Amino acid sequence: MIEWDIKKLRILRTLRERGTVTATAEALMMTPSAVSQQLSNLGKQLGVPLLEAHGRRVRLTDAAHLVLRHAEAVFAQLEQADAELTGYVRGEAGEVRVGAFSTAVPALVVPAVQRLRTTHPALEVRVREAEAAEAYELLASGAVDLALSLAAHAPTARDQQLARVPLLADPLDVALPAGHPMAAAPGLRLADLSGEPWIFGGSGPWSEITRHACEAAGFVPEQAHSAAGWTAILAMVEAGMGVALVPRMAAAERRTGVVMRVLSADQPQRHVVAAVRRGAEAGPAVARVLAALREVATARRG
Repeated sequence: MIEWDIKKLRILRTLRERGTVTATAEALMMTPSAVSQQLSNLGKQLGVPLLEAHGRRVRLTDAAHLVLRHAEAVFAQLEQADAELTGYVRGEAGEVRVGAFSTAVPALVVPAVQRLRTTHPALEVRVREAEAAEAYELLASGAVDLALSLAAHAPTARDQQLARVPLLADPLDVALPAGHPMAAAPGLRLADLSGEPWIFGGSGPWSEITRHACEAAGFVPEQAHSAAGWTAILAMVEAGMGVALVPRMAAAERRTGVVMRVLSADQPQRHVVAAVRRGAEAGPAVARVLAALREVATARRG
């Protein structure tokens, strides 16, 4: 196979543009003898003469013009690669894999991706939905580059592998059936619902968050029904089967037969964080995604 030398091809192209060996040497800051030697070596590598005498000057052969026709496509491809590589180094291109829990995907990740499509269209974000605790596991194993999870499920402070960035405190509101006696009660407190049947997951983060919030309000919730998805939980609330704590980020799931009440006191919150492997937060592409997530989180707080 012929060995193509990009540097020598550029010299040949410059000679075509400048017309003389002397002008080519000046443009490339070389000596005329070095230009002639490089082109002679290129002709030997390609197995064809590239220059022919034309009076006191030289001109390109038909073979040289054929070589340059193909070389132009190579030069264009290299220019494109150079531009894309520059974008990658600046964080304007590349791929970032994001693992996020269910409500964070529509509330935070999707708006962040939409922003990045406008500001950095060459930066590709791949999203993977995962439970809050699983997102940390995916991050630690290298399956994702950035995880959105809950502070309550973060690894211990002794874990030096991950760096965590707080994003927002997501308030928990109470979901009541539209005809519930407390649906319009002023100054509603979580303790006012201590005798109600509750709907929450049988295990996992939402079970823990609901139990801890109710216990902090002075009671242990009676779990009447178990469900993990917001569609199922709110459908049961709407049917009058119980009440539930719902994160404000899950607003898209709300139903017309459900009243969402903001607690007047002792309002529980869950703390949403972004996590990366320590040191990766300085990577340009990951930093772009983190910045977009912060912007979305700030807009939600506002």
